[in-house]
Amino acid sequence: MSKMSKATGVLVAGTCINLTIGVLYAWSVIKKALVADWGWTNTDASMPYNVAIVVWAIALLAAGAMQDRIGPKKVITLGVTLVGAGMILSSFIPQDSVMGLTIAFGGIVGTGIGFAYACVTPAAMKWFHSSKKGMVSGITVGGFGLAAVYLAPLCTSLIEHFGISQSFMILGAAVLLIGLPLTRVISNPPADYTPAAPANLSPTAPKTSGHELTWKEMMKTRQFYFLWIMFVFSSSAGVMIIGNLASIATDQAGVLNPAYLVSILAIANASGRVGGGMLSDKIGRTNTMLLAFAVQAANMMLFATYTDATMILVGTVVAGMAYGSLMSVFPSTTADFYGLKNYGANYGVLYTAWGVSGFVGPMLAGWAVDTTGTYSLAFTISAGLLAVAIVLGFMTKPLKLAKAEETAAANA
Repeated sequence: MSKMSKATGVLVAGTCINLTIGVLYAWSVIKKALVADWGWTNTDASMPYNVAIVVWAIALLAAGAMQDRIGPKKVITLGVTLVGAGMILSSFIPQDSVMGLTIAFGGIVGTGIGFAYACVTPAAMKWFHSSKKGMVSGITVGGFGLAAVYLAPLCTSLIEHFGISQSFMILGAAVLLIGLPLTRVISNPPADYTPAAPANLSPTAPKTSGHELTWKEMMKTRQFYFLWIMFVFSSSAGVMIIGNLASIATDQAGVLNPAYLVSILAIANASGRVGGGMLSDKIGRTNTMLLAFAVQAANMMLFATYTDATMILVGTVVAGMAYGSLMSVFPSTTADFYGLKNYGANYGVLYTAWGVSGFVGPMLAGWAVDTTGTYSLAFTISAGLLAVAIVLGFMTKPLKLAKAEETAAANA
């Protein structure tokens, strides 16, 4: 197999693995069934999902360091196995055991998702020229975002025909049967492998810094803290919309059946991941970030005025694409700034910002509704946070350029 064929194979296999493990996107359907069929409260039915989100972020941090030491194949294989096994174990949990399902789904499945998701993008990136990092990152993480499009209706159909427990069993078996063979394709390139530069390389394509920093060294740079804060502030707006879209559409625009908006949001999210990554390869990471921040800030400022179904639809698409672009641009920026050698651990540390945004966004929305009765204040605050991200974006320069400027200033 040629090196180019191998590179394409790793990219395709990694994207399909992310499509396979995106079972979290089916939870809204499962939650509804747990309340309606098993008599769980909304709080109880949310517990396995909430725990899975936290565990996923922690597992991703650990998996980032693991893959740098033992390679991605073993970690991804373990991750896919845990996702499938956790789903199958969930099928044996008694109907009245909230703790049992929280451990099986939230703990085991959440860990598996973190392990697999953490390794797919770094492995694929290393096979391609640095000028294609954004595209590669966008495609792989786009697969995860696109999982919602097929998993929500699939899960609905399975539960209708087989019930909750059997649906867990079927989904878990499918993850193992589809995902495990795909893991055999994943590997890092040979140590002496150098990806060929494309013939039509854009003069504005991002340049690597030339640094290969460990996560400890990365945390000594101011760029890391700028990126971390920008990640929290910018992604919290998208997470807020994702978690509250159905309520927002019903409350503001009287949309009685907002389920279709969830699928549209998922498609926009996945499109933003691929499109944002490819755009960043052409115009630069920071420029793409600033564009996404500005568009999302304007969208948040206007969201309270979206009082009909058409405007809610437009706002949903914009929010999804702007949020999705961040999921590809931040990984590729991390690789540009700090190198690929320790990328797994480095991005795992930066990705903790997403975990924080997953708390900030929903909390902000809940507080605004409880305090004022509407989401308007949450939209306004989100726009303000994005404005801060824009300022930090202008201050964030690649390490090599930043060091050169500091040296010039010191010698002036």
